[in-house]
Amino acid sequence: QVQLVESGGGLVQPGGSLRLSCAASGFSFSTYAMTWVRQAPGKGLEWVSAINTGGGSTSYADSVKGRFTISRDKSKNTVDLQMNSLKPEDTAVYYCAASYRPSGYDYWGQGTQVTVSS
Repeated sequence: QVQLVESGGGLVQPGGSLRLSCAASGFSFSTYAMTWVRQAPGKGLEWVSAINTGGGSTSYADSVKGRFTISRDKSKNTVDLQMNSLKPEDTAVYYCAASYRPSGYDYWGQGTQVTVSS
């Protein structure tokens, strides 16, 4: 059974940090690129960051570049998103997704809520 389970969300003040984690199981994690996508209240999905299968190539949306860092641990089958200098506009449900090919996402997690507010 394929599972992507996100954790680490919560309420944080502006300027604070959170670390999201996504635990994968039921598929060959090392052969899938991993992506974080978010959805703010009342808005559509926004691509946030991605990492390739080997972990050596990462990319970020301009809105988070320099503040967020994506990483993956093949021994634990996890992909993390370190989020620093958080802003209220980062408030969203964050999802991790797995892609075998660049054409789309094969698996999705259930999401974790991040709220940035004073």
